[in-house]
Amino acid sequence: MATRKSCAGGAFTRTLIRFSFFLAESPRYRSVKDWFRELLEDLHSQRKRRIDLIMIVLVIASVALLVYSVKNPLRPPLDWFEEAAVTVFIIEYLLRAWVYSDVHRVVVDHYERAEFLDTRFRPWPALKEALWAKWRYATSPLAIIDLLAILPSYRPIRLLRVFLLFRLFKLFRYANSMTIVAETLAEKRFEFYMLALFAGFMVITGASAIYLFEADLDSSRVNTYFDALYWSVVTLSTVGYGDITPVTPEGQLVAMVIIVSGIAVLAFTTSIVVSAFQEKLGPMRDYRVFADLERIHGYTVVCGYGRVGQVVVERLAQVREHFVILEQNPEKVRLAVADGYRVVQGDAASAQLMERVGLGERAGTVVCVTGDDVANVFITISARSMNPELTIIARANNKDVVRKLELAGANHVVAPFQVVGLVGAEYVGRPVAFEAFRGIIGGGSHVVLDGIRISPESQAVDQPLARFKLDDRKLVVFGVIRQAAGAGTDDAQEKNVYPLSRGRFHYNPPGDFVIRAHDLLVVFGHEYSIARFNRLLETVGLDL
Repeated sequence: MATRKSCAGGAFTRTLIRFSFFLAESPRYRSVKDWFRELLEDLHSQRKRRIDLIMIVLVIASVALLVYSVKNPLRPPLDWFEEAAVTVFIIEYLLRAWVYSDVHRVVVDHYERAEFLDTRFRPWPALKEALWAKWRYATSPLAIIDLLAILPSYRPIRLLRVFLLFRLFKLFRYANSMTIVAETLAEKRFEFYMLALFAGFMVITGASAIYLFEADLDSSRVNTYFDALYWSVVTLSTVGYGDITPVTPEGQLVAMVIIVSGIAVLAFTTSIVVSAFQEKLGPMRDYRVFADLERIHGYTVVCGYGRVGQVVVERLAQVREHFVILEQNPEKVRLAVADGYRVVQGDAASAQLMERVGLGERAGTVVCVTGDDVANVFITISARSMNPELTIIARANNKDVVRKLELAGANHVVAPFQVVGLVGAEYVGRPVAFEAFRGIIGGGSHVVLDGIRISPESQAVDQPLARFKLDDRKLVVFGVIRQAAGAGTDDAQEKNVYPLSRGRFHYNPPGDFVIRAHDLLVVFGHEYSIARFNRLLETVGLDL
């Protein structure tokens, strides 16, 4: 590991280089550090969620215990619990500082750079850079909160108990929603900085003015400059306790100016907060959706919330399937949110968005129903490349796109306008079919499209369709699905026969079509008529 130049240095330099290379080449060290990094920083880790929940309970319990200890002495085991909590906080602080950066990596990089340039390696610049990285962590807001949360344990210094509140601020680290709130407000730090400058200017100006006008009067309660500052802050905040009031006309004029300025400060603060959360409302909602999806598997991703997408989503909701909608149009996003569905605003063709919704791991089905054929093809290609096992159902608005979608990787391609036209033309003059279509499309709960499986014991086996008298029973056969094992050469010669992965679909079969065992009759009709007909087929000896 150590070369000629490394050995030429002092003992400290040689030890530092050898130890840094040892850590860099140790798979066990890397795995342990990666495990702790995932435990503390990976937002998608289930272990982190469990640790965060434990830490939230520990923080709240320790704060409650410290509040209790103000007037009540702590005795075992409460005293032990407080010491254990502080120990956990210290260990967490040290672990976070450890995983924040890699000191050995900085040393190795400096050493390799010196080797490449054929110069002497000097350890102090490398250590300075490594320590500076640790210092950046130590001075970060959350790290400062972690450190101050430990200080209340030193009870002999009573002043340090004011830092008790910082244990509550630690909740920002563990509660994701609180972290989002903090980040949202942090993005408006320039506006808050300018507001603080204005408010500070008004406080100092008001305090100085009221002190000049009121401090030398016996009837005034402004005796010190601190009294003037206190009055200025209370007045600017529009609280107005009334314990200090101006008694001179000049002081009353100053009070009026401070009050008006305070109203302006409050209005400006409200507008900043409201605008910040309005800008973050969409990302916050998306974050909640992503968090929900991480807990489930096999859900459906619906790309597009147009007319077809709304029908698909409505059906998925009725059968209680898990799904998420990807929609780029803000109006349609608001409509989906109003309907109570999981929705993410963004371009469904974005590979990054697809990855965030779990297309590569957790999703089971993708439904591409946007109104743009090009978008549907691109989404299909991207989804198939991310997960070869996905079931992809794509919408084709143009018949020329059907083949392209199949080549792109779609398992099923649906041309809605062509299907409706063909079926409508086939069933002209048959009111039961139109009633069924209207019930299915309009969300009717009684007229349905259902399947009836023919068992080997059914009296319908080897019987033609005409014997069933379906018109009298207010039923219409949409088609028959026959398994591959039951298909024969005659089936292949019939018209309107479409191959399936495990059989054939006979669309609109004629009256002399012979039913076989294990066939699946796909029929339109009232749900009661379908149930009655199904029972009739299973009744042995009853004349059809």
